[in-house]
Amino acid sequence: MNSSPASTGRILFHVDMDGFYSSVEVKNNPQLKGQPVVVGSDPKNGTGRGVVSTCSYEAREFGIRSGMPISKAYKLCPDAVYLRVNMELYKEVSKSIMIILREFADIFQQVSVDEAYLDVSMRVADYNDAARLARCVKDEVFLREGITCSIGIAPNKLVAKIASDFQKPDGLTVVNPEGVVKFLTSLPASRIPGIGKKTTNMLAVMGIGTIGDLAVCDVQLLLERFGNFGLKMHQMARGMDESEVVERGDVKSISKEDTFDEDTADPDIINGVLDSLAVGVHGSLIKKKFLFKTITLKVRFEDFSTYTRARSLRVYSTDLEIIKITAKDLMREFMGKRRFRLLGVGVSNFEKVDEKQMLITDYL
Repeated sequence: MNSSPASTGRILFHVDMDGFYSSVEVKNNPQLKGQPVVVGSDPKNGTGRGVVSTCSYEAREFGIRSGMPISKAYKLCPDAVYLRVNMELYKEVSKSIMIILREFADIFQQVSVDEAYLDVSMRVADYNDAARLARCVKDEVFLREGITCSIGIAPNKLVAKIASDFQKPDGLTVVNPEGVVKFLTSLPASRIPGIGKKTTNMLAVMGIGTIGDLAVCDVQLLLERFGNFGLKMHQMARGMDESEVVERGDVKSISKEDTFDEDTADPDIINGVLDSLAVGVHGSLIKKKFLFKTITLKVRFEDFSTYTRARSLRVYSTDLEIIKITAKDLMREFMGKRRFRLLGVGVSNFEKVDEKQMLITDYL
């Protein structure tokens, strides 16, 4: 039986760091404060490859956004400070921030390097109390790490995530159970996680522009057009989400990606990159002592259209050659169509094994 947003009695935070990579860079180099900072790849005077990973809010005033081609960002703001991604630095700061956030939670779930959910249901009396706690969280993160975050407070993870993005940067948005529908109704449908540009355009053709439009749409029409995701969208538009905040100490997937300096359709280059990605993934797999069952291929064409394909094995494995062979087999569907901008290889569906089991499995 589906529950309403008000029926769970939970109070959850979604904490999202503001322009995390660029914020860390500014913290690391205070001279960058107030400047448009773009973190991604080298724009090479407008001819560089790759995309914007994140940017400061000063850069966003020029129209620069995450995921934008770095060449386009350069055209919008050639005088911005362009920095390469320094993931080791960001992970170090992230680790410190997550330690702070965990101190405030009954149950804590980190979902990315700069996002986490906190279940605070047992720590607060009501939503006013939750807002006071959230301000303490924000103050503590800024005091100890020198960067800001935005927090959404709501009765479920979905609404909390949407709320955390509502008043960025340094925002705090509280949505109590009775206010969920009113909060969501006028927002663009694209604010719902999982609804990207293509789905947004398909919904627009159906006359659906807002979350409110989606909530009152005939669910049968959505099922016919989008399959099971249509039903999921309809439920989310009504503010329904029963997923729990779950402590996660385990890794869900391991993947590697490579963006080409120049778009290519050369089979030799493609096969070489797939082999290299597979070796990288396999190295991480062995280091973490995992068996895998699912191999995933990701491709991005020159027009930035992106596709993934996956195949699951009948048994768990640690075999590097299986990763290579499966990735190339999945790649056949896309060969000879267009040039590629990016390739990615990943493995998932893990089983943890001890060192002795891992060695035995390698020789089966």
